[in-house]
Amino acid sequence: MSNRPDVVVIGSGHNGLISAAYLSRWGLDVHVVEKDTVLGGATSTVERYPGHRTDRGSSAHLMIRHTGILEELDLAAHGLRYIDCDPWGFAPAPPGSDSPPIVFHRDLEATCASIAAACGKADADAYRSFVHRWDVLAGRMMKGFGVRPTAAGLGSAFLGADDLRDPFGAVQTFLSSGDALLDATFASERLKAALSWFGAQSGPPMSHPATAPMIGFAALMHRIPPGRAVGGSGALAEALVSVVRSNGGSVTAGAGATAIRRSGGGWRVDTVDGRALYCSAVIAACHVHTTLDLLSHELPAGRLDAWRRRIRPGFGLGMVVRLGTTDLPRYPGVDPSTSAHGLQLLVTDRRILDRRHGVAAAGGLDADPAVLAMSFSALDPTLAPSGRHELTLWSQWHPRNLADGRSWSEAGPEEADRIIAAAERFAPGLTDSIVHRHVQTPEDLETELGLIGGNVMHVEMSLDQMLPMRPHPDLAGHTVPGAEGVFLAGASTHPGGGVIGTSGRTVARLVGRRLGTSTRHRRRTRAQ
Repeated sequence: MSNRPDVVVIGSGHNGLISAAYLSRWGLDVHVVEKDTVLGGATSTVERYPGHRTDRGSSAHLMIRHTGILEELDLAAHGLRYIDCDPWGFAPAPPGSDSPPIVFHRDLEATCASIAAACGKADADAYRSFVHRWDVLAGRMMKGFGVRPTAAGLGSAFLGADDLRDPFGAVQTFLSSGDALLDATFASERLKAALSWFGAQSGPPMSHPATAPMIGFAALMHRIPPGRAVGGSGALAEALVSVVRSNGGSVTAGAGATAIRRSGGGWRVDTVDGRALYCSAVIAACHVHTTLDLLSHELPAGRLDAWRRRIRPGFGLGMVVRLGTTDLPRYPGVDPSTSAHGLQLLVTDRRILDRRHGVAAAGGLDADPAVLAMSFSALDPTLAPSGRHELTLWSQWHPRNLADGRSWSEAGPEEADRIIAAAERFAPGLTDSIVHRHVQTPEDLETELGLIGGNVMHVEMSLDQMLPMRPHPDLAGHTVPGAEGVFLAGASTHPGGGVIGTSGRTVARLVGRRLGTSTRHRRRTRAQ
């Protein structure tokens, strides 16, 4: 490993590794530094208990499979394999009801048949029309996620030729709340609640403005469903590391950055192990607040403070209970082959979601948690020993700081009990199947994964912090004014959180254009 690489990438989350993978393939000398001893950030998998492979962050990869990144980097040649989650969504009937579940298959007609049985033919027909419309709109949205958030770039991505006749109508569609879209489209509250909970995985509740596209993204699940990486979410990171190293780059764990400083016409990155890495460009793929701290010696304190005040991580997002069990969740009258392969949406009334968000915003914990269950050992038996299963219960919303003054070390076990009990109401017998339990509170997510405020999206996914405002209008172009040659990638930047990777690819293109990819440039850089 050279002390004078062309590019230093700070953070080994999937966006940082994607930047490094592209740049190394294009002939630049790239070094990734990671403070954690585990590579991959929130796309990493570890053995929490014997024989179980447990994700530390993401589990289902919904968006990256729609970007072309996996194919462009040929990650399959580096061992990455996805299994389709099909059915991709499962919404059981309310506890005690004998109504059939709503099952979201990849096949649209099979999904509509399930909706007809659970909610009526009118809603099934409405869902078919919704998917046909939003397949186009969400496709444009994905195109917009793959470009820099300039007015020209976003306009050409989001607006089609037909929208030029009614541009304000198109804008209104994207700026509407998810609940407004649902109420205008469907009658059944069960169906609305399932889709609302799906959309809320992006962060805000669907009562907030500009959340309609988060509902609309469900249409793309009928094109390419969520994928489960064989071996765990960390298999994505492992394949990306393999690309970087096979192209001569390096990735170092346990040696995070302590400062970004100017050095001649380039930059110096100091690391915790006492090294100084000299480079022409820095890609900061860590949290934007962490990046501003690393630049504290190079930019005026007033400017940094102004940015910090405007960039809101928010009050928190959620917490996770990871379980090792002897069985899959058993929903009454449903075979696990129908329920266990995708996202188990354990919400039947949207009022629960609005109440949960309101209570959490006030620093409290609601007595009735909203739960998303995932049991991917049903798809990938390598995740657990024979006869055992790996189960994730994700719940929103949970404040980083509790209003009653308790620490999460005090409140966490009791809240985990409530989350398990909420899942148990839908899947009786779940509690008796638990052998192992690992709880990740908002505090744990912050300390283990560097997710400030416990927000897995880094920065609140609110309208004023999205598109050309993410994470701040001054920083929206993935660059830092006054620190030319330092680039921003990761969930703090456009398009936001989730496993998508387009931020990393966008920044790789910017750096590639700045530095070039010729061997002559590499020799010149190393000689400086």
